[in-house]
Amino acid sequence: MSTIPTGPSAPADGPAASPEPDRVVPTWTDPVVIQASEAVGGPWGRHALVGRASFWTPLRVCLLFTTTVLALAWLKQAPCSDGDWTGSLQYTHLCYSDPVPLFGVYGQGEGALPYLDARVEYPVLTGAAMALAALFSGWYDGLAAAVGVLPAVPPVQSYTVVTALLMSVCALAVTRAVLPLTGRRPWDTAMVALSPVLLVYAFNNWDLLAVALATLGMWAWARQRPVLAGALLGLGVAAKLYPLLVLGALFLLCLRAGALRLWLRAALAAAAAWLAVNLPVALLAPENWGWFFAFSRQRPANPESIWNVLLTVTDNRVLDGLLADGETPSVLNAVVAVLLLALAAWVAWLVLSAPVRPRVAQVVFLLVAGFLLLNKVYSPQYALWLLPLAVLARPRWRSLLVWQVSEALVWVLTMLYYLGTENRGVEVEWFFLAVLVRDAVLVALVVLVARETRRPDDDVVRTSWPGVDDPAGGPLDGAPDAVTLEGTRARVSRSPAG
Repeated sequence: MSTIPTGPSAPADGPAASPEPDRVVPTWTDPVVIQASEAVGGPWGRHALVGRASFWTPLRVCLLFTTTVLALAWLKQAPCSDGDWTGSLQYTHLCYSDPVPLFGVYGQGEGALPYLDARVEYPVLTGAAMALAALFSGWYDGLAAAVGVLPAVPPVQSYTVVTALLMSVCALAVTRAVLPLTGRRPWDTAMVALSPVLLVYAFNNWDLLAVALATLGMWAWARQRPVLAGALLGLGVAAKLYPLLVLGALFLLCLRAGALRLWLRAALAAAAAWLAVNLPVALLAPENWGWFFAFSRQRPANPESIWNVLLTVTDNRVLDGLLADGETPSVLNAVVAVLLLALAAWVAWLVLSAPVRPRVAQVVFLLVAGFLLLNKVYSPQYALWLLPLAVLARPRWRSLLVWQVSEALVWVLTMLYYLGTENRGVEVEWFFLAVLVRDAVLVALVVLVARETRRPDDDVVRTSWPGVDDPAGGPLDGAPDAVTLEGTRARVSRSPAG
């Protein structure tokens, strides 16, 4: 076996040596990948051809990885796709997904349109994805009935299949967008493509739509196109609210770099894109359009949140106590709002006081992870929100796999808890244990990322290749500081970035 280099660009000696690799080779740098490579002959050799394949480029390999994982995800989901959940099949086979029951709840089999004909508790662009899937599946059902060659399936099954295909396109878009954000570390994208979180949650809901838009927005920012980035993030907010946190992270980073004009362009584009898709629905069906916001306010703590654990173990003696149906948890809403403001203040302090400006992915990850930990709703598939951010913020296989296993454990225990002990399910204590383990692992990951913002010499992205600042930074990459905090004193200097 060839000798293993000691660094990302360690060349071989002598005239027969290959040129220096132009990217980080994981089997030289990551302990988990080095160990895993033993199954296929060991780490990449010193004289091996690196990064010059004509067809199997890192992007195509990672897209193949993503496609394989999505195929496995569908095998998990297929038993539930026809809507026949006799014997609690959705729990015993771990294949519950929201599109199946909501297809009937929203009357999409009868041609009902979200918002115009049915009250939907999702943002507008997610409702549009539902309508698009219903349209395509309706075409298929009609064609299958008319031609007689195509297999005829229940309408809910064709709808579920089309929804999965649409989410698969979004997952491939996420992979495509992550790779250029990795800079000299393209194989970090494999952490997204081969993700256990993607395997478990890809088709549980429509979250991949927002994840794709948010990640594409970050890619546009990295290419120094703030208006396009803002438009994509605005569309992401129209699918799920969390991409708004990406804009928040960019604001803090632009503040430090003195580039608030760039941020303002992105923010205005985001507002315009959000209004473009929301305003028509708000005018045509104002009450149904506003239901998402009302539902979010009235919604109690969901089962997988830390707040539900607290309420249950105290027998509802804290916060709002036991709520009546439809009653708004006012105290819980207020507590969560205060904690989220404290989170924003802490992240702002990190950004402005760090010795080197944090990378975009680090700040976005801290905001989104903190939001999920503190919010009253942490649905299991929200792990997809964190997937590309965690990979970009701290691309280390070991810590990311530990976190993802904890997320998958929550799903397994959730299904077994809903199954009920009378059907060989688990008690609530096991379910809560999975939630607490997941939260503890995510807190540990937050601490690690926060520590690396304070100690940039521990940041593997910056130290694995000389001279790297922020591959996803776009106009912020290498920009001088304009506003920082030194202790309690602010230092303001002129910067050409504004």
